[in-house]
Amino acid sequence: MKKIAIAVCFGLILSSCTWVKVTEKGESVRLVQSAKAVEPCKKIGKVNTKVVSAVMFNRDAAKVASELADLARNEAALMGGDTIVPTSEINDGRRSFDVYQCFPTKM
Repeated sequence: MKKIAIAVCFGLILSSCTWVKVTEKGESVRLVQSAKAVEPCKKIGKVNTKVVSAVMFNRDAAKVASELADLARNEAALMGGDTIVPTSEINDGRRSFDVYQCFPTKM
């Protein structure tokens, strides 16, 4: 019984952890929910992201969504993008985002 309680506590601790950190470049990428917000922008690509959505049981949906967006922000920054828009729902810890360049690049 004690081992089961320890395993459950460990699972709860793991499920509350944030696994993905935004990079310095990723911090400059904004997440917008509406494609209308990026109408004047140039689409430069697409990013598919994936995180673990279950550790012994389903993780908090908001944390999974946040981590997927953080991964997308990091990747968008590497592509030269400054804005991402989700293009799919979250399914099994996966989500797609379009990457846009909306602001002039700094030289």
